[in-house]
Amino acid sequence: MVKRLFVLLMVLTVSFSLFAGGQQEGGADGSKLMVIITPSHDNPFFKTEAVAADAAAKELGYTTLVVSHDDDANKQDQHFDTAIASGAVAIICDNAGADATIGAIKKAKEAGIPTFLIDREINETGLAVSQIVSNNYQGALLGGEKFVELMGESGKFVELVGKESDTNAGIRSKGYHEIIDQYPGMEMVARQSANWSQTEAFEKMESILQANPDIEGVICGNDTMAMGAMAALNAAGMGDVIVVGFDGSNDVRDSIINGEIKATVLQTCATNAIMAVEQADQFIKTGSTGKPEKQLTDCVLIDSSNAKKLDNFVLAD
Repeated sequence: MVKRLFVLLMVLTVSFSLFAGGQQEGGADGSKLMVIITPSHDNPFFKTEAVAADAAAKELGYTTLVVSHDDDANKQDQHFDTAIASGAVAIICDNAGADATIGAIKKAKEAGIPTFLIDREINETGLAVSQIVSNNYQGALLGGEKFVELMGESGKFVELVGKESDTNAGIRSKGYHEIIDQYPGMEMVARQSANWSQTEAFEKMESILQANPDIEGVICGNDTMAMGAMAALNAAGMGDVIVVGFDGSNDVRDSIINGEIKATVLQTCATNAIMAVEQADQFIKTGSTGKPEKQLTDCVLIDSSNAKKLDNFVLAD
């Protein structure tokens, strides 16, 4: 088993010298190759996943190929084809779509290569060996409760949701509304997808503010959208509007410490990535992980009380 503390410390100190374009880490000869596929490393959440998985695999003696699909299912298929052609022993994947990824995993399974999913599920069971995801619903309940508290249980607000093809977007929104909709004084005046993008969130927020200059809060499906929303609010001279995110990035941590964004929900993405690698290693050696296919890890609320303890998606004790 990997010593998780050691690997987490590596994640905290590593220089993040991964290549989003898909360059190879190590001298992969196929016999001990573990392929790690995530969305773009421009997003620190996905970069942390890749770094953690890479460090854990190397600690266990594997060579690695670290690549990004950039949320493009066709590009992801190409990476799966490369893994198959290279004789990889396992694939660790944060996938490019709950439905669009099913065929690629099935193809890998037929080639004798097990897939271990992190962060995002697919809409089928029995194909991936493990689907290890944060408990997005539980985390969204935490975020929704904090948002209502910060809003004083009333006021006009906006919701920015993630990519529609990502099951996490819907789960988080459902969790938020499970809490928010209990309060008659909370009035949602706009709900738009910004596709997990900071730039798109900025643009959508600018447009929303033109029609709704009196909003008091914005709840976001992830931290990059929260950063985009906060930037648009600051540009409009509305920096006192309450913004809550989801992920636990360093950017939002710093914003919380600086008194801008008020809260986020931490997903332990580094830990989940390490779990996937450990389970891949166990499966390769024994034919079983000893775990159920679907596994949930709890999220943690981050606000001004504990933001300083957060670094690279790891919360210090």
